[in-house]
Order: sequence, then structure tokens, then C-alpha cells
Amino acid sequence: MTDLEHHIRQTPLADTHEHISSAAEVADKSPDVLQTLFGGTYITADLVVAGADPQAVERLVDSSDHDVRGRFNAISDAWQHCQHTGYGEGLRLAAKLVYGMEEISAEAVETARARDAELWQPRARLRLLREMANIEYVQIDDATWPCKADPEAPEFFLSDISWVSFVNGQIDAEAIHAEVGVDVYDLESLREAMTGIFAKHAPCAIGVKSPHAYTRTLRWKDRSDADVEGVLQRQLAGHELTDDDRLCLGDWCWARGIELATQHNLPFKHHTGYCAGHSEMVLERTRPAHLCPLLVKYPQAQFVLMHCGYPYGGELLALAKHFPNVFIDLCWAWSIDPFNLCDFVRRWIHTAPVNKLFAFGGDACWAAQSVGYAAQCRRWLTRALQAEVDERLLSEKQAMELATLVMRENQRDVFDLEGTRAALHASMKEAS
Repeated sequence: MTDLEHHIRQTPLADTHEHISSAAEVADKSPDVLQTLFGGTYITADLVVAGADPQAVERLVDSSDHDVRGRFNAISDAWQHCQHTGYGEGLRLAAKLVYGMEEISAEAVETARARDAELWQPRARLRLLREMANIEYVQIDDATWPCKADPEAPEFFLSDISWVSFVNGQIDAEAIHAEVGVDVYDLESLREAMTGIFAKHAPCAIGVKSPHAYTRTLRWKDRSDADVEGVLQRQLAGHELTDDDRLCLGDWCWARGIELATQHNLPFKHHTGYCAGHSEMVLERTRPAHLCPLLVKYPQAQFVLMHCGYPYGGELLALAKHFPNVFIDLCWAWSIDPFNLCDFVRRWIHTAPVNKLFAFGGDACWAAQSVGYAAQCRRWLTRALQAEVDERLLSEKQAMELATLVMRENQRDVFDLEGTRAALHASMKEAS
């Protein structure tokens, strides 16, 4: 093992994007080995694309069906076709590290069932992520506004405020009133409600997140109050909005969210590029370059652009090189296309400032999956930096210093980690 490989293995990872289930959700769902490895993951899309019956894939992750052999055998042919994709590699690493499986087979998953009860004991999430994956902390998007302290480890499990419903032009007046006690009846009251959401939740938030590239374009236009007021009134009256109306209202809400995030010193995270799932992606609307007007409009905001913008990595390089307020997060992207990420990191070193790159986020639902994705990130980051050393473009010392930056130090410079942790502990004291 080289000194570089050892350094990358030993350095804790800042995990900037997950969908990790809470301890209560884990206890409620009682996932078995197949749901733990395959459930809520991206490999299920690969299985369908490889020819698996979608109903068989649904059964695969249904832990109420105790026939694990039958569930796996129904998709085993498709698994053989996609086990070496990035998604497959991450799953295989999780299976080996968490369950001790050398290969994934019907026999292996049957044997692994014995570990399920042990695996999901109290604080198992923390042990898997902190001890096995060597993760320093995680940032979680659970698609809600509240950012409550996690009772198991408030300093470890941090949360984003979700802004996606607003950016999609969806104003749930009833939910807003329940959250902040504001009746939304016009733009001014909507502003008041948004301000209230941030006042209530921003102190305990680590960031703001919107994955709206799944449902609308990343292209943004500046919208005046006069443009938007009539649209809001039509929605509040229960009328169906046109696509143009939703974009108009969504753009206005998007801008207000960025302004509030800036006031509260919270980076605003955007999904860019490839979308999970299968058979429905509109790839062109996910292009990072669509964000340029927004980046110009809000130079004081901090924008974190996620997932390497795959396959538009060159656009992300250009944005990060040009805009001081843009940071790039490689979360999830190692498992989409690890060879692409390996090349991207090398091009980044010679294109954009190295302090603007974040190495990891597992983007997973179960902690065991993140163990595999973290190992995958370390494997391919080592490969990228070792190539730089082998070609004498970096010294080994420089490569190790760079690894530390992208794995944990750059994130500390952008996210107010200690301030968020202090606010979470204070909220727990108040609640008690």
C-alpha cells in the first residue's frame, strides 16, 4: 500500500449528501439483507434496464416477503449484466464490508440474513457510518423544511432545508400555515411565510437543497411581482397551472429561497445532470449551464452544484473556474460513472481551484449502502491521484494534501459545521 492510499483510507470523509433513514424508520421497516443492499438504490434502475421484470425488482426489495432466495433468483440474470456498473460496484463493496459476502448470490443472501437483526440494533447507523465507513458527519436531505436534532447523534446527522416544492411552483398554503402560522393569500404573505420557515429552521440547518431538475428545467428567469401575483392567485384558487405558470411562480420562489439562504449563511445545493430511475429522464433540462443567469444575479450566494452534472462535467468545470460563488460536489457521481469521475478529478486539478471541490456523498437511503459508496469513492480517488503522481504531475505529498482538502477541509470552509452543531445542541436543551 502506498502512502497516498493509506492516507486516503485513514482520512475521514465529510459526507455532504445522503437520504439516510432515521433510527425510527429503520425500526419500523426492519429491512432485511436484500432491502438493505438493493432498496432505494440506483442499481434497481440498472436491473430494469438490463431486462429484469419491474415487478420482480419491486419484490426484490420487499422485506415482508421472507423468500430471499426466490426474490434474488428472479433478478439474478439482470444482476449478472450490471454487477460491474458503478452502482453494482458500490453494492458489491457494501455486501462485502457489511455482510462479508465475497459475491452476491442466492446462497450468500440466505446466509447473510443472520446478520440482519444484529445490523439494525440501536445506534447501528452511527457505527456503520462513523466506524466502518470512516465518515466524519453526514448532511441529509429528507425533503422537508424542519432540521431537527437527531436524538442518536445530533453532531453527526445534519439536515438541509428542502426548497424543491417552492421551486416547482407548488404552494401548499395549509402546510405553510401549520408550519409557521402564516395565511398565504398574496405574494407579500408568501414572502412572510418563507421568512418564517427560515427563521424557524435555518439555525439548525447545514444547507438548503432543491432537486427540481427531476421535474423542471434548471433554466431560471428573473420574475417581477407583477408577473407572479396573478399566477399565485390562480393556484390558491385551485386552478390548474400551465407549465409556463409553474415556471414563473417557481422561479420567483427559487430566488426568494436563495436570498434567504444568503441571509442565513446557508449554501444552496442544486441537483445537476443525470436523474435517477429509468425511462423518463429529460436530460437537456438538467444542464448546469442553464444556471448562469442565477449565478450572475446572486454573487454573494454560495451555490453547491451536485453530482458532477453528469454527463455535463465540462460545463461544471467552466462554471467553477469562472464563478467565485460556485462549488462542485461529487456526491453520487462516483457510482454513476467512476471512470468519468476519475478523469474529472484529474482535469479539475489542472483547470479550477482545488478548494472548490467536495469529494463525497453517498446519496443513499440505508447506512450500509453508504459504507459501500464511501469505499468506492476512496478507491477511485486514490486511482485518480495516484495517476497524477505516477505521471509526475504531483508529488505524493501534494496528492495527499489535495486529498485532505477535497475529502473534508473544503467542506468545512463552506458549511458552518460548528455553528449548526451548536444550534442543534441548544435546540435539544430547550426541548428538554
